[in-house]
Formats: sequence, structure tokens, C-alpha cells
Amino acid sequence: MSTVDLIHVAMQKAVNMPKSFERTRKAIAKKKGALDSLHQFSRDSKRLHRAQVRDEKLEKIAASRKKTDQPFLERAAFFQEALKQNGSEPFQLETIQELIKTFVHQYDDELNEVKKARRPGRPASAKEDLLKIKIAALEKEYKSGFLIPVLDTKENAALLDRWEGSWSYLTTLKWDRISSEGHRKPSSFPPRGDH
Repeated sequence: MSTVDLIHVAMQKAVNMPKSFERTRKAIAKKKGALDSLHQFSRDSKRLHRAQVRDEKLEKIAASRKKTDQPFLERAAFFQEALKQNGSEPFQLETIQELIKTFVHQYDDELNEVKKARRPGRPASAKEDLLKIKIAALEKEYKSGFLIPVLDTKENAALLDRWEGSWSYLTTLKWDRISSEGHRKPSSFPPRGDH
């Protein structure tokens, strides 16, 4: 990673970081002058500590949320790319089913490579187990109803084509759950376990 990239990442973190600690530090410094003159158990030092703990808690929550949101962002990006390759034209249901199958089985090649790399008689690696779990979860979801943006209407296809990668924009799209048997059910985003 170049220096410019590192600076950019640091700036992004600074922009997205909670600001309680910094605001509290400035307020106390304005009132008291130097922060190093604070007594260990003073009210102001306790205020600083609470602000720091709050910021750390918010950062953990944000990281956890990002981790749970990431699969849905990747899913939307996959179908957006398929739509762009189709000239931003809506798909027929059969084509949508094929796209879902492609998405569900995207890890098959990687799983086969990991299996081949394993010596005979050795137990499965952690990576192999994780890939199996991912594939099984996607297959289970597809069987009961796979959540995807509506791809067969001109309006929703245009909206998905304009998506810039943000989570909030995905809520403006219409979503469906399509099962492996071809049953279709309108759904909401973010998913709330409505299948």
C-alpha cells in the first residue's frame, strides 16, 4: 500500500470515528488549560474516560454491523454487475434463476481447490469448513427464498444500475425472495427474517 493510500485510509477512519472523546477533550482543555494537570480521579478525567469508552463501544458496534452488512453489499454488487453486462435491461425469471444459481455456487471452485490441496487422510481445514458452511447457507436460503433486488422491471433495474455502493441506497430498491421452485414473494430490505 502506498503512502497516499495509507493517508486516505487514515482520513476515512478519522471521518467515520465517533467524536465524543475529541469534543470532551477540547471542552476540558478550554476550561482547564492543560490536560496533563488533571487529577486521576477528578470529574473531568472521569468524563474523558467515559467519552473514550463510549467511542470504543460505538466503533465495535459499527465494525460488527459492517461485518453483517457486507454479504448483502456483495450480493447487490454481483447482480448489479450482471445487469450492467446485460445492458441494464431487465431479466426474465429463468435468467434470474440462473444468476442466483451462479451466486449460490460461486465458492464451489475454491472449495474443490482446497479439497485437492489437502493430503489424503488429513481432516478438513478451517477454510474448507467455512466454505462448506457458506455454500450450505446459500443453498438453504435459495430453497426457501433467495433475497435479491427485483431484476425484471425497468424501474428497479435502472435504480440498481445507479447504485453507488452505499447501504442506505439499497433500501430504495424493491426486493424479492425467489425460491428454487420459482416461487416469488415480495420482501423488504434490510431483511428481517421474512422468509
